[in-house]
Amino acid sequence: MALDQPGMLNSLGLPKAPSQTRVVVAMSGGVDSSVVAAVLAEQGYDVVGVTLQLYDHGAALAKKGACCAGRDIHDARRVAETMGFPHYVLDYENTFRAAVIDEFADSYLAGATPVPCIRCNERVKFKDLLETAKDLDADCMATGHYIQRKMGPQKAELHCAADAARDQSYFLFSTTQAQLDFLRFPLGHLTSKVETRALAAKYGLSVADKPDSQDICFVPNGDYAAVIEKLRPGAADPGQIVDMDGTVLGEHRGVIHYTIGQRRGLGIGGLADPLYVVKLDPETRQVVVGPKEHLSTRIVPLREINWLGDAPLTSRAEWEVEVKIRSTRPSRPAVIRPLSDQTATVELFTPEEGVSPGQACVFYDTDSSRVLGGGWIHKG
Repeated sequence: MALDQPGMLNSLGLPKAPSQTRVVVAMSGGVDSSVVAAVLAEQGYDVVGVTLQLYDHGAALAKKGACCAGRDIHDARRVAETMGFPHYVLDYENTFRAAVIDEFADSYLAGATPVPCIRCNERVKFKDLLETAKDLDADCMATGHYIQRKMGPQKAELHCAADAARDQSYFLFSTTQAQLDFLRFPLGHLTSKVETRALAAKYGLSVADKPDSQDICFVPNGDYAAVIEKLRPGAADPGQIVDMDGTVLGEHRGVIHYTIGQRRGLGIGGLADPLYVVKLDPETRQVVVGPKEHLSTRIVPLREINWLGDAPLTSRAEWEVEVKIRSTRPSRPAVIRPLSDQTATVELFTPEEGVSPGQACVFYDTDSSRVLGGGWIHKG
């Protein structure tokens, strides 16, 4: 692709020929990031693949289905060899432990429900890895996330993926404007994962039929409690299950085994009405249960807000938006009332059940697919 005319942009929105444009691709070893790297290499870009080793390599070798494990590093390297671009593995174990794993464990111990994948994007991939990309003189960094970057009238904007079933905007709300200016998401416009796998097959990539990762990468088989017990010995000390009045209903096997909204597995059967976990109190080691109506929340306090709107968050007394409280739930109408540029309360038009500290509340424009940022739910 020759760029002979002033003002012409390449497919990544940069005023250079692809061969003069260096792109660092964050490669997890999965099909998505592998396809990104292959497509850009075929288009003639100066591609450099980088894979992060995020936790113990030896332990990871035996674990399938999680990103950045030993097998995945091998898969990423094979894709780079197939497509003919350099590939590097960076040891980020200490960074990942300090920035993601430790907070995950401490948050659970404090009765919260953390979302470590967001912290990983925020503190490792889009921070340290992005800086590494700049150190490699890259013009931009590309990832395999299903989200779209579009140029708006004022600046680059973050938008939901074209495929709603694979949209990852909930996990990327903390992407800052400066990061968004440097990032590219080449898969965001695709309408199904079938298209991605078809591209992988077209390029002869060994990962074309590789299953998607399901678990958090450092939590084998989704067993959060086992990981936390290993990281924080004594975390699974037993305690009491009590009702809203403090009446003891039974014993539990550790606060870390429970989440807000949980109904099954409480071990307190024989009651007339079902009870749900409505509060976790790590200090007293109590799991508080109550009827379903006590799970309903209308006012949600937020902190560490990342705002991506055109006008400052505090330029209005309130903003009408759509919000997501959990990644698996549809967005709902709400009002943001800013308290500062990083704190606010959100009022939900319809109460949500099971809202828990440690989760994210992500903001969406009511009239478009634009992501306006989000914040972290706390106890208030």
